[in-house]
Amino acid sequence: MRNEMHLQFSARSENESFARVTVAAFVAQLDPTMDELTEIKTVVSEAVTNAIIHGYNNDPNGIVSISVIIEDGIVHLTVRDEGVGIANIDEARQPLFTTKPELERSGMGFTIMENFMDEVIIESEVNKGTTVYLKKHIAKSQALCN
Repeated sequence: MRNEMHLQFSARSENESFARVTVAAFVAQLDPTMDELTEIKTVVSEAVTNAIIHGYNNDPNGIVSISVIIEDGIVHLTVRDEGVGIANIDEARQPLFTTKPELERSGMGFTIMENFMDEVIIESEVNKGTTVYLKKHIAKSQALCN
Protein backbone atom coordinates (compact mmCIF):
# COMPACT_ATOMS: atom_id res chain seq x y z
CA MET A 1 0.00 0.00 0.00
CA ARG A 2 1.26 3.47 -0.91
CA ASN A 3 1.18 6.50 1.37
CA GLU A 4 2.71 9.90 0.68
CA MET A 5 3.39 13.27 2.21
CA HIS A 6 4.54 16.60 0.76
CA LEU A 7 6.00 19.49 2.72
CA GLN A 8 7.26 22.96 1.79
CA PHE A 9 8.86 25.52 4.07
CA SER A 10 11.03 28.63 4.06
CA ALA A 11 14.78 28.09 3.76
CA ARG A 12 15.45 29.05 7.36
CA SER A 13 17.81 27.05 9.57
CA GLU A 14 15.20 26.81 12.33
CA ASN A 15 12.96 24.81 9.96
CA GLU A 16 15.52 22.00 9.64
CA SER A 17 14.40 20.40 12.92
CA PHE A 18 10.74 20.77 11.88
CA ALA A 19 11.47 18.89 8.65
CA ARG A 20 13.44 16.17 10.46
CA VAL A 21 10.73 15.54 13.04
CA THR A 22 7.89 15.68 10.51
CA VAL A 23 9.51 13.13 8.20
CA ALA A 24 10.36 10.89 11.17
CA ALA A 25 6.76 11.01 12.40
CA PHE A 26 5.50 10.03 8.96
CA VAL A 27 8.03 7.19 8.56
CA ALA A 28 7.23 5.89 12.08
CA GLN A 29 4.17 4.11 10.69
CA LEU A 30 6.59 1.50 9.28
CA ASP A 31 7.80 0.75 12.83
CA PRO A 32 11.47 1.31 12.00
CA THR A 33 14.24 0.50 14.45
CA MET A 34 15.67 3.41 16.42
CA ASP A 35 18.79 3.21 14.24
CA GLU A 36 16.75 3.39 11.03
CA LEU A 37 14.76 6.34 12.33
CA THR A 38 17.92 8.14 13.46
CA GLU A 39 19.50 7.56 10.05
CA ILE A 40 16.46 9.00 8.25
CA LYS A 41 16.38 12.02 10.56
CA THR A 42 20.10 12.60 10.02
CA VAL A 43 19.74 12.38 6.24
CA VAL A 44 16.84 14.83 6.26
CA SER A 45 18.94 17.22 8.36
CA GLU A 46 21.87 16.97 5.95
CA ALA A 47 19.77 17.43 2.80
CA VAL A 48 17.74 20.34 4.20
CA THR A 49 20.84 22.04 5.60
CA ASN A 50 22.54 21.70 2.20
CA ALA A 51 19.52 23.29 0.52
CA ILE A 52 19.44 26.20 2.97
CA ILE A 53 23.18 26.90 3.22
CA HIS A 54 24.43 25.94 -0.23
CA GLY A 55 21.33 26.12 -2.42
CA TYR A 56 19.94 29.37 -1.10
CA ASN A 57 23.01 30.87 0.61
CA ASN A 58 20.89 31.30 3.77
CA ASP A 59 18.28 33.38 1.91
CA PRO A 60 15.05 32.76 3.88
CA ASN A 61 12.98 33.62 0.79
CA GLY A 62 13.89 30.28 -0.77
CA ILE A 63 11.54 27.31 -0.46
CA VAL A 64 12.65 23.78 0.41
CA SER A 65 10.32 20.97 -0.70
CA ILE A 66 10.23 17.48 0.75
CA SER A 67 8.23 14.54 -0.53
CA VAL A 68 8.06 11.17 1.19
CA ILE A 69 6.46 8.13 -0.40
CA ILE A 70 6.18 4.90 1.53
CA GLU A 71 5.50 1.80 -0.51
CA ASP A 72 6.19 -1.88 0.20
CA GLY A 73 8.43 -1.10 3.18
CA ILE A 74 10.55 1.35 1.20
CA VAL A 75 10.91 5.02 2.06
CA HIS A 76 11.37 7.25 -1.01
CA LEU A 77 12.50 10.68 0.16
CA THR A 78 12.99 13.68 -2.12
CA VAL A 79 14.46 17.01 -0.98
CA ARG A 80 14.41 19.83 -3.55
CA ASP A 81 15.48 23.45 -3.75
CA GLU A 82 15.42 25.98 -6.55
CA GLY A 83 18.69 27.59 -5.54
CA VAL A 84 22.10 28.04 -7.14
CA GLY A 85 22.58 24.38 -8.06
CA ILE A 86 25.75 22.31 -8.01
CA ALA A 87 28.28 22.88 -10.80
CA ASN A 88 30.13 19.58 -10.25
CA ILE A 89 28.13 16.83 -8.51
CA ASP A 90 31.05 14.36 -8.52
CA GLU A 91 33.21 16.90 -6.70
CA ALA A 92 30.41 17.74 -4.25
CA ARG A 93 30.04 14.04 -3.37
CA GLN A 94 33.69 13.77 -2.30
CA PRO A 95 34.18 13.44 1.47
CA LEU A 96 35.32 16.70 3.09
CA PHE A 97 34.51 18.83 0.02
CA THR A 98 32.67 22.04 0.90
CA THR A 99 31.99 25.31 -0.84
CA LYS A 100 31.58 27.03 2.54
CA PRO A 101 34.80 26.42 4.53
CA GLU A 102 34.34 29.77 6.25
CA LEU A 103 31.20 28.36 7.90
CA GLU A 104 33.20 25.40 9.24
CA ARG A 105 31.14 22.98 7.17
CA SER A 106 32.46 19.41 7.35
CA GLY A 107 31.80 18.52 3.72
CA MET A 108 30.33 15.18 4.79
CA GLY A 109 26.65 15.72 3.92
CA PHE A 110 26.47 13.56 0.79
CA THR A 111 28.82 10.96 2.33
CA ILE A 112 26.49 10.65 5.33
CA MET A 113 23.48 10.31 3.02
CA GLU A 114 25.23 7.57 1.03
CA ASN A 115 26.18 5.67 4.20
CA PHE A 116 22.70 5.77 5.74
CA MET A 117 20.52 5.22 2.68
CA ASP A 118 20.24 2.36 0.19
CA GLU A 119 20.24 4.70 -2.80
CA VAL A 120 21.18 8.36 -3.34
CA ILE A 121 20.65 10.19 -6.62
CA ILE A 122 21.57 13.85 -6.97
CA GLU A 123 20.30 15.95 -9.86
CA SER A 124 21.30 19.58 -10.15
CA GLU A 125 21.45 22.39 -12.65
CA VAL A 126 23.33 25.63 -12.05
CA ASN A 127 20.90 28.49 -11.26
CA LYS A 128 17.94 26.07 -11.34
CA GLY A 129 18.37 24.07 -8.14
CA THR A 130 19.09 20.64 -6.75
CA THR A 131 16.99 17.56 -6.12
CA VAL A 132 18.23 14.74 -3.90
CA TYR A 133 16.43 11.40 -4.21
CA LEU A 134 16.96 9.00 -1.31
CA LYS A 135 15.68 5.48 -0.80
CA LYS A 136 15.75 3.25 2.28
CA HIS A 137 14.33 -0.20 2.94
CA ILE A 138 12.89 -0.55 6.43
CA ALA A 139 13.77 -4.01 7.76
CA LYS A 140 10.72 -4.71 9.92
CA SER A 141 8.20 -3.67 7.31
CA GLN A 142 9.89 -5.92 4.74
CA ALA A 143 9.46 -8.88 7.08
CA LEU A 144 5.80 -7.99 7.54
CA CYS A 145 5.25 -7.87 3.76
CA ASN A 146 6.64 -11.36 3.13
